[in-house]
Amino acid sequence: MGALSQVDAIMAFEQGDLDAADVLDLFADLIESGDAWRLQGSYGRTAARLIEGGLITPKGEITEAGR
Repeated sequence: MGALSQVDAIMAFEQGDLDAADVLDLFADLIESGDAWRLQGSYGRTAARLIEGGLITPKGEITEAGR
């Protein structure tokens, strides 16, 4: 996630201030930590779509397709 903390990245995501690579980094971190499933439902649904789309693994690793 670079220099942003997870909370800062979530706030930036909510405001639409992240580029596609930063969104993938955020969701990879949320999936790896399990927080994607503990936050409001839209985070879990987005995480599931990214996994199903082959961009992030279920363990939270960004795939080649995601890079």
